[in-house]
Amino acid sequence: MGISGGGALGRAAATAAVIAGVALGAAGCRGGIAAGSANGTVINAIGAESEYANVLSQIGGKYVHVTAILDNPNTDPHTFEASPQIAQEIGSAQLIVQNGVGYDSWMTNIESAAWNPQRKVIVVQHVLGRPDNTPNPHLWYDPKTMPAAAKAMADDLAALRPAHAHYFRANLAKFDSSLRPWLTAIAQFKAKYAGTRAATTEPVADYLLVAMGIRNLTPFTFQADIMNGVDPAPQDIALEAGFFSRHEVKVFCYNQQVVNALTGSIRQSASKNGVPVVGVYETMPAGYDYQGWMLAEVHAIERAVTANVSTQRL
Repeated sequence: MGISGGGALGRAAATAAVIAGVALGAAGCRGGIAAGSANGTVINAIGAESEYANVLSQIGGKYVHVTAILDNPNTDPHTFEASPQIAQEIGSAQLIVQNGVGYDSWMTNIESAAWNPQRKVIVVQHVLGRPDNTPNPHLWYDPKTMPAAAKAMADDLAALRPAHAHYFRANLAKFDSSLRPWLTAIAQFKAKYAGTRAATTEPVADYLLVAMGIRNLTPFTFQADIMNGVDPAPQDIALEAGFFSRHEVKVFCYNQQVVNALTGSIRQSASKNGVPVVGVYETMPAGYDYQGWMLAEVHAIERAVTANVSTQRL
């Protein structure tokens, strides 16, 4: 979901206020500045979204202290406002990983206000070579994204701590290997069920659906409107409802972090017509690492398609 959606003016004002607060000086991270960071042993790092923070922690291991900014799977990322404390954390970070494509532009604003030429910033959009006008910002659902992002993390960690480069490379290899069950599950689903039709509220999991060979019938105009906090056109709402009443789709992927009267009524329509609902998220649900979360989403979609089972929450 694009952070630039509804309420952008209010968030811009709030961001401007916290940017001004960066100059007050760096304070401790919410998790506490890691022991050893002052003498250069541990790298203080930030993942703008919890999924990037999780992978960064896996790659950096004992030599990195990672703070996630967007980390609550029970809140709408649209409503996020950076606080002075968060701005100070960003200002003191040595390595930052962020999504880009406008999803977390508030990070860039704060980084510019607390400029540090020694700080390394990984913008996943740039790692992937995606343009600024990429319509779907939920890059972490694309199976090609995290391997490339993880390599960039390992490279920058090695540059910051050359003596531990072998350690970071070994963790990268371990991470890449841990993705195999997820990639295998995607390939197996596509081999058996390519062409399966789905509906969604937003393009949150669209990259994953494409990888699985699933055809999303929901028009992107509808998905983008919901994503950006805009009321969809009546004809698009009627079209979405018709997918369920006419039993044209086998699964409905529902963003569990954006719940309002319209999305709730669409979910109820799906359930009423016997279309299984699968909850998808923008930040990691509790109890998962990145690869476990992605695999769980694939399994939930497969259960919906093959056994008509809903998994509204992971």
